[in-house]
Amino acid sequence: MSENIAVIGCGYWGKNLVRNFYELGALYGVCDIDEERLKSIKQKYPEVRYYQDCSQLFENPEVKAVVIATPAATHYALTKEALLAGKDVFVEKPIALSFQEGQELVSLANSRNKILMVGHLLVYHPAILKLKELIDSGELGKINYYWRQKDDVI
Repeated sequence: MSENIAVIGCGYWGKNLVRNFYELGALYGVCDIDEERLKSIKQKYPEVRYYQDCSQLFENPEVKAVVIATPAATHYALTKEALLAGKDVFVEKPIALSFQEGQELVSLANSRNKILMVGHLLVYHPAILKLKELIDSGELGKINYYWRQKDDVI
């Protein structure tokens, strides 16, 4: 795998994405507006390129894809900018804050023949798969609402 993925946002969840793409040998660079966060990541991965302005990543032809792990309110604009720059995109959920914006991003990715993925961490978790199986079979009856306490273990 070549180094051609950049992670934008290396806070709470982004630092895990940085680690994983680094371990896969695919990490080109990291971008975050917080200089202290960048310094912390740089100590662990000194050979990776670092940016505080993601437009530099979007303009860089060596970067083939970006991973967006920033606050949800920024997902739409960053994803759109990346797609317009010809990058494949993996964006943490939600893809956007409105259905219309999400639809626009999907259409934009399709029109440019770009990959657009949304991170849903637990979609493939065995407990979630089993729950879906029970719901689909009707064994649990009609589900109207589900609430998970913060400390519940899945």
